[in-house]
Amino acid sequence: MQGFIETNRQDPEKEDVSRRIYTFDEIYEFYNSRMVARQAERCVQCGDPFCTTIGCPLNNYIPQWLEAVAEKDLKKAFLLSNETSPFPEVLGRICPHNRLCEGACTLNDGYGAITIGPIEASITDLGFAAGYRLPFPGITTDKKVAVVGSGPAGISCAHFLLRAGIGVDMYERSDLPGGLLTYGIPGFKLDKKIVRNRIAILKDAGLTLHLNAEIGHDKPFAELLDEYDAVFLGVGATNGKLAGIPEEDHPQVFLAMEFLTNMQRRSYGRDWMERFGVLGKRIVVIGGGDTAMDCLRTAVRDGAAKVTCLYRRDEANMPGSRKEYLNAVEEGVEFMFHEAPKRVVIDGEGTLVGIDAVNTELGEPGPDGRRRITEVAGSDHSVPADAVIMALGFDIEGHVYFADAGVETGKWGEIVIDTATGRTTNEKVFAGGDCQRGANLAVTAAADGRRAAMAIMADLLS
Repeated sequence: MQGFIETNRQDPEKEDVSRRIYTFDEIYEFYNSRMVARQAERCVQCGDPFCTTIGCPLNNYIPQWLEAVAEKDLKKAFLLSNETSPFPEVLGRICPHNRLCEGACTLNDGYGAITIGPIEASITDLGFAAGYRLPFPGITTDKKVAVVGSGPAGISCAHFLLRAGIGVDMYERSDLPGGLLTYGIPGFKLDKKIVRNRIAILKDAGLTLHLNAEIGHDKPFAELLDEYDAVFLGVGATNGKLAGIPEEDHPQVFLAMEFLTNMQRRSYGRDWMERFGVLGKRIVVIGGGDTAMDCLRTAVRDGAAKVTCLYRRDEANMPGSRKEYLNAVEEGVEFMFHEAPKRVVIDGEGTLVGIDAVNTELGEPGPDGRRRITEVAGSDHSVPADAVIMALGFDIEGHVYFADAGVETGKWGEIVIDTATGRTTNEKVFAGGDCQRGANLAVTAAADGRRAAMAIMADLLS
């Protein structure tokens, strides 16, 4: 270990931009067994590993599996990595590592952080390729839990319950499982075979999956309370936000998730709405997070004539993963910083032709610590566009059955929980992920699902 002086940080190789913009295939080639060990050897094995204690919402055993793989004990690394995380090969690909584990790495200041994310993904990829299996015992109890939603929080909760031998029925209103992982994140970031493999593992472990099954519509929530020993709600935050500007109800103004979902549905060979195709169009995306980067990079691959991002702050204040921003730049996206949208421009024939914007500047920090935004007087201008995509975050979808079941919600519709257990105001119901905390990361949803699973286990197995 501590090979950081002799060995530099080396990120995974990625497909050349001249080829990757024509395909939705994953762009990164993750490490082979030799390279993963070499990169792991750079770890200094800190006495107080900030990567785990500060950087990782799951508090993964990062130094331990780095040491194991550095010593070429892939099986040990595989088991350690999968002990605390429900899908390390997913989070190793999609987490904003520069803001989490790698951002907290001791070597991040001067030597280059350990490539924790790529190593994490590579360990499980290599482990599965070697034939390693996860230690599920099968259903060993007469207890059964309903999980509503098959996204990161739901998968996580189901994973840990199944590890304890507790039966799980998962209800998903869509036609494919995975939630955000399936329909929200493009294939160039996450190969969908990886999601399908995880679902298959859970089904082999005893999961019963119900697709096209919307709770409150296809099955009353009251039936879940009657039929199961506990219920976990992982229904996400799926309502996209608009900018609140004139003419944003035009049919060529898309919400980010409806655009991404339709692009994914097309790639799956499923029904999709052709109005979301952007071939030959000038596309403007409003927003600066990872969802905005997904929309921008998807539009490039769909053959847009020009793809532009408007963001009201500067590059340093973008909330998403830096690597996704840099990938978008490489792929030809134009970024216009310090820009706030004011109006969607419609011509006399009802055609969308642009978006009016105004320049902004950053002032003193507000109560949330972020610098306030002010508009620059007299800076109004127009940006040409044929379609506009709003990637401004997500609101929590309200469900009538919350109130009917005595599940309290807060000011913004978020489910109120006990933060130590994930238990709601109905003692039989638990919740986690975006429906509880608001739109956030897949890794925080995974941590929420695990927390609730542990609390459910304590209830059912005591």
